[in-house]
Amino acid sequence: MHIPDGYLGPQTFLPAWGVMVAAWGIGMHRVRNRLRSGMVPLLALSAAFCFVIMMFNIPVPGGTTGHAVGAVLAAILLGPWAAMLAVSLALILQAMLFGDGGITAIGANCLTMAVVMPFTGWGVYRLLAGRAPTPRRQWLAGAAAGYLGLNAAALLTAVLFGLQPILAHDAAGRPLYCPFGLGIAVPAMMLEHLLFFGWVEAAVTSAALAWLRRVEPALLTAPATEPAAAGRPVAPRWHRLAWGIVVLALLSPLGLWLPMRFHAGAAWGEWSAEEIGQQLHRTPAGLERLEALWSAPMPDYTLPGQEDAPLHRLSLHYVLAGLLGVGAAAALTTGLAKLLLHPRQKPLPKKTGTLA
Repeated sequence: MHIPDGYLGPQTFLPAWGVMVAAWGIGMHRVRNRLRSGMVPLLALSAAFCFVIMMFNIPVPGGTTGHAVGAVLAAILLGPWAAMLAVSLALILQAMLFGDGGITAIGANCLTMAVVMPFTGWGVYRLLAGRAPTPRRQWLAGAAAGYLGLNAAALLTAVLFGLQPILAHDAAGRPLYCPFGLGIAVPAMMLEHLLFFGWVEAAVTSAALAWLRRVEPALLTAPATEPAAAGRPVAPRWHRLAWGIVVLALLSPLGLWLPMRFHAGAAWGEWSAEEIGQQLHRTPAGLERLEALWSAPMPDYTLPGQEDAPLHRLSLHYVLAGLLGVGAAAALTTGLAKLLLHPRQKPLPKKTGTLA
């Protein structure tokens, strides 16, 4: 669901940026009033988890790939506004450092995966889990929330794709950006997400909740940014969660091996301009122009010019990118959270031996 540069015209990506700027402003205001200093690590680890879980590309019949996002899990743990900020930072890093998603499409990608997905999933989870869920009810509510949250995001992505031929075309009626209308984009996107990727997101969300209930059950009593969670321990064993994310980064080459093993190509709607040209025997002019707008330092999670390197070398690059991305996501989110902390929640400086 990472929309690349060139698939959306300015009639779409500029309003999406405007919506997200407003959403980020509201989100930072809401988090500032609710976030407690003891839960800053959870915000950082949530962003890191979302970053790394999106590296696990899974092939499906038909030759395409997809992945989980983790945004619903973040919303369950943090509340939807904090989750929006964490997922947004992960998506921005993916676009800026690794070319996963376009620079112009950051607003649209954040709208689908950092707003629609966590808010939809959070609402479903709260509705189904209730105030004091049993482990079984929590597991089922998490699965349903993950499934519906991902499909809601996929639907909006498909609509954004499908509107492009209507909104922007040349004098001959040829689309300038995404060439697939609603009649193609919506069925293509929704079929694979309803039948496959939604269940992957459901499994990831429910499995993570089950693991957290076993190792850190206090994190599941209420979202970390809600006052109702004030009684939970302020110092969970964050190192255990951090090591779990590091292990995922080390296993991330599975996101390379599986698509290669099953001869799967790029996710639907994430083809390059060259691949689109091969499909249609022409390349939309706007798509071709915007695709070259940004050159990521590590395109496709590998070193520049190494895209055709042997699999073992690509795997090392993938692990390096995963560890770099996880560290950057955690660091940036921690920095943002500390800026947002209410002065009363910031740790007091240690006393020295001097007199005031």
